Amino acid sequence: MAVVVQKYGGSSVGTIDKIKKVANTVVKRREAGDDVVVVVSAMGDTTDDLIELAGQISKNPDKRELDALLSTGEMMSSALLAMAIKELGYGAVSYTAYQIGIKTSGQYGKSLIDDIDGDNIKRSLSEGKIVIVAGFQGINQEGDITTLGRGGSDTTAVAIAVKLAGVCEIYTDVDGIYGVDPRKYNAAKKLNEIDYEEMLELSSLGAQVMHSRSVELGQKYNIPIYVGLSNSDIKGTIIKGVSNMNMESKPVTGLATSDEDVAITIRDINNDINMISSLFESVASKRINIDMISQTAPIDNRVNLSFTIPKADLNECLEIVREHYSCKEAIAIDEDITKFSIVGIGMKTTSGVTARMFKLFRENNIEVKMITTSEIRITCTIKQEDKLRAINAIAGEFNL
Repeated sequence: MAVVVQKYGGSSVGTIDKIKKVANTVVKRREAGDDVVVVVSAMGDTTDDLIELAGQISKNPDKRELDALLSTGEMMSSALLAMAIKELGYGAVSYTAYQIGIKTSGQYGKSLIDDIDGDNIKRSLSEGKIVIVAGFQGINQEGDITTLGRGGSDTTAVAIAVKLAGVCEIYTDVDGIYGVDPRKYNAAKKLNEIDYEEMLELSSLGAQVMHSRSVELGQKYNIPIYVGLSNSDIKGTIIKGVSNMNMESKPVTGLATSDEDVAITIRDINNDINMISSLFESVASKRINIDMISQTAPIDNRVNLSFTIPKADLNECLEIVREHYSCKEAIAIDEDITKFSIVGIGMKTTSGVTARMFKLFRENNIEVKMITTSEIRITCTIKQEDKLRAINAIAGEFNL
């Protein structure tokens, strides 16, 4: 008897009728002979609604209390699903992070899972029950409720699958993973499988199908992750390690865009590695993620330094920048950027991908503001108004 950990997103449990459909699907899986653990997100737009409520109290809500508030959405959906399963005549029990010992560390709103006790889950499964877990949340060393960040229920599900040596299935409102977001490119092709490394890059770069930390956990512990459409027999996509033979099938596997970043440029600063290092260490201490970094060549030992961060962290990051650099250095902010990335393991063995990409940008009059690369990805920032034109050109060129 296998242990199957299923995760259902907010759109899958967005109404009572949808919760009842999920209950039927889960019961069928249990009848097939598997032990089933279900991780749920909050219903529909509940998390956004709770954030709005907090905003009516304070423009800058206390992060501890905000996590306590946001965690209630998942508690509600998990209890409702357990009730629905019981109405079908099967044993079920819902658990919060506290009840199954999901231990976390780090900051409120973006904490990390350190360990899961899991004894309550194992005992309930041994009693023949279907276990429902509130996703997205954990408990820190002080006993406070913390949340894992948007999409964190994916990470909860993969972490539980690791703990129970089970398989992980992520069910959502899309029928798999596409090379390009089909809402932005009508001819997008669905992938039967994708490598952990590729999916990790795409997730961190703006593809919203999977929480990037969940993919990282799957890769670390070699847990294949199935992504598919809720309550459907349509075949989805498996995230797993892909053999070297498949690496050369095509150079680019997917394309991701994000409008959620802002670029900060500090002009005409001393080319002092100690000062720059101190700046980035201070930013990192606030768990602000810096993605792209660009520095001009030194002229008279002066440089321009640019980097991108999430827009949500702009004010906090600017405070840090101003602590390190006085007003004589010009600080520029560019919010009109789309982070545009192509990803593919095949880039390791295929030359000329960058040339093809920039040729298309030139032909379509698309300005590139910043660029960074790795072995398997090319990321640049472009104007937001150029995004759809860039997607159509690049997706068509690389058959995505």
